[in-house]
Amino acid sequence: MRKWLCTLLVLIQSGGNLAWAQEADQRDPQQIIGDAITHTLAMLEERREEFAANPATLRPLVREDLLPLLDLEYSARLILGKAGRGISPEQLAAFAEAMSNVLVNRYSDGLLRFRSDKQVEVLPAKGKNTDKLTRVRTRIRLENGGFAPVDYAFHKTGQGWKAFDVTVEGISYVITFRNQISPQVQSDGIDQVTAEIAAGNLKINE
Repeated sequence: MRKWLCTLLVLIQSGGNLAWAQEADQRDPQQIIGDAITHTLAMLEERREEFAANPATLRPLVREDLLPLLDLEYSARLILGKAGRGISPEQLAAFAEAMSNVLVNRYSDGLLRFRSDKQVEVLPAKGKNTDKLTRVRTRIRLENGGFAPVDYAFHKTGQGWKAFDVTVEGISYVITFRNQISPQVQSDGIDQVTAEIAAGNLKINE
């Protein structure tokens, strides 16, 4: 269930608009998530049969919508942790790009399972939020009638608010990936790990 949720829920934030990526996004994180849900599910319902027949056609659309909403290099630094110390900007960018392909492929495959915006509820802001860390809380209705909490972590950048982590039922995407990837980088080096991820040879579990 957790793998299905991770695959599904991070994609909720993929419903962006390419025009927003060309200038600073003035929306707040709550608006970004709310707009994303509406846009993504509308696109999915309109073209569901097409995507179901050929899931690969969904991936470029997810990439176009998802990546402008994420701070990939910031997430990459958090995933690498101490193992990322001393790497060059070029190495960080290559690693972030490899991780973006993992996200796009995984979440595209899971998106087709999502059928209704009524399964998603964006909750009111809670707690102390700052430009360095603002959380958007949502909850997903499960088949058994219960709910799964999902929190999106945002921070303010020169291009507006960007998401850098998602926590599903208390499990952080960044921490989960760090626990698997950081030891590999320490033992094999950033270049080899990046190449293995890009080639699909390094399995990353959720």
